[in-house]
Amino acid sequence: MAIKKYRPTTPSRRYYTVNKVAVTKTKPEKSLLLSKKRSGGRNNLGRITARHRGGGHHKFVRIIDFRRDKDNIPAKVQAIEYDPNRGALIALIAYADGEKRYIICPEGLNVNATIMSGDNSSIQLGHCLKLADIPLGVEIHNIELAPGKGAQLVRGAGLSSQIMAKEGKYAHIKLPSGELRLIDIRCRATIGKASNILHSSVVYGKAGRTRHHGRRPHVRGVAMNPVDHPMGGGEGKSHGGRQPTSPWGWLTKGKKTRRVHKASDKFIVKRRK
Repeated sequence: MAIKKYRPTTPSRRYYTVNKVAVTKTKPEKSLLLSKKRSGGRNNLGRITARHRGGGHHKFVRIIDFRRDKDNIPAKVQAIEYDPNRGALIALIAYADGEKRYIICPEGLNVNATIMSGDNSSIQLGHCLKLADIPLGVEIHNIELAPGKGAQLVRGAGLSSQIMAKEGKYAHIKLPSGELRLIDIRCRATIGKASNILHSSVVYGKAGRTRHHGRRPHVRGVAMNPVDHPMGGGEGKSHGGRQPTSPWGWLTKGKKTRRVHKASDKFIVKRRK
């Protein structure tokens, strides 16, 4: 995998980059697809509640197995595929009984490799085990927050975590954000780092490419009139003259939106900031 650059034949091509990922199959498995209904940022009343969304290329949802609950049955990796709904690549695996599933592909997993999940699994790339059975310091991703619920943490491209310690019925997990969190040792995680490490290094290069992703234009508040935004107006090119806010006056840079007393606060040993 590598970041590909182009000759600057146009102004947008000058900075346009593409991540050339090593996929082995271009057409997805039809039995693992769902149609995706898009809302365009609107709620059930048709009102826009999330601005600057809409359009974009049509996508199918790939059904990803985040539970990895088919225990002690070996599965063979049949293909590495691109998923338009996430940054990481996905792997198509076929179990010994013939069932096929998609999983988040770990970095370095190859076609024809054999992976397993369950208590009898070894500490190898792509294997899924309980945190209680994983040694300290091993890179893991796809971490559950509750036993049997399915992976919710560390699923993005190139991300990984580490088990720093185990104490009683909890493991101390260092997350990519720097947060140190307690997670039940009965929860499962996958060995390795999520694939497509260079995903965050891609430069879109032109406005049209963000439109392909379903992102519509975002106009700055200082470029608007006072009737449209608290930071609008002024003679010449102004700089707002106040703290950055939303069109409704809410602080937008640095204001904490997390609830003061959240039920999961007791599981945070060290915050990310």
